[in-house]
Amino acid sequence: MQPEDLKSLITAHLTGTEVFAEGGSGKFQVTVIGNCFEGLSPVKKQQLVYSALNTQIADGSIHAVTIKTFTPQQWQAQQ
Repeated sequence: MQPEDLKSLITAHLTGTEVFAEGGSGKFQVTVIGNCFEGLSPVKKQQLVYSALNTQIADGSIHAVTIKTFTPQQWQAQQ
């Protein structure tokens, strides 16, 4: 599994998101930006991202993933 694969999985599952992914060997870091996170708790945001990756986590393609989530407004404030 490559970072581009994670990006594709997440963007297919969470339409309208922008995804940055890094890593390899089953360990990845992802940053996901989208309006879908508006008003959600941090746990709910991570659950949304994990839902896109459940199959790969279950089959061992992904061993660890660090997730950062932002709304577009939060992302702009970070920059």
